Amino acid sequence: MRRFPDRVAAGRELAALLKHYRGRPDVLVLGLPRGGVPVAFEIAQSLQAPLDVMIVRKLGAPGQPELAIGAVASGGVTVFNEGVRAWFDDEAIERVEAAERIELERRERAYRGGRPPLRARNHTVILVDDGAATGATMRAAVRAIRKLEAKQIVVALPVASIDAYQMLRYEADEVICISTPRAFYAVGEWYENFAQTTDQQVIDLLARASAFA
Repeated sequence: MRRFPDRVAAGRELAALLKHYRGRPDVLVLGLPRGGVPVAFEIAQSLQAPLDVMIVRKLGAPGQPELAIGAVASGGVTVFNEGVRAWFDDEAIERVEAAERIELERRERAYRGGRPPLRARNHTVILVDDGAATGATMRAAVRAIRKLEAKQIVVALPVASIDAYQMLRYEADEVICISTPRAFYAVGEWYENFAQTTDQQVIDLLARASAFA
């Protein structure tokens, strides 16, 4: 199965599949930093829609940071995996959440600058990332946007594992995904150029997007 040249090319391909949203005043495109923002920029530019970021931070279990007990997201939203959360002490979870909130707020300040907090109520929100291996981060983003009372939630991905794709179809109102390879180990293997996106690149793309929103 072919690879995408880079995130820009992937975003342009996705934009073509989302053209039915072009010209709708209720559409808001949200990129998941950092790698999802270059993809989202191409979509927002094509649709002539506002671009913003949807920041999600995983809440790792106390003493087992690789185990996700939930996530915190833009808009002051916390989403928990209640089955896993029940295994751990509330006070320890609160410490983990507080630490991740600090990093989320740092990124909010860095990326959003003086712009107001994210508002998704009554919008059709297109959530974009550069790919999904497990889908856990995107699932947290979908649930966070749901809590912010979006009218419709569309997930847009260049590539995803079959399991992630199926799970996200259950969570979102629509999922647009170009490729779902059967053998899937990491998002980066499906790109020829998968260089890390920097904070400054995210800031620059958001600034450029303000011209066509």
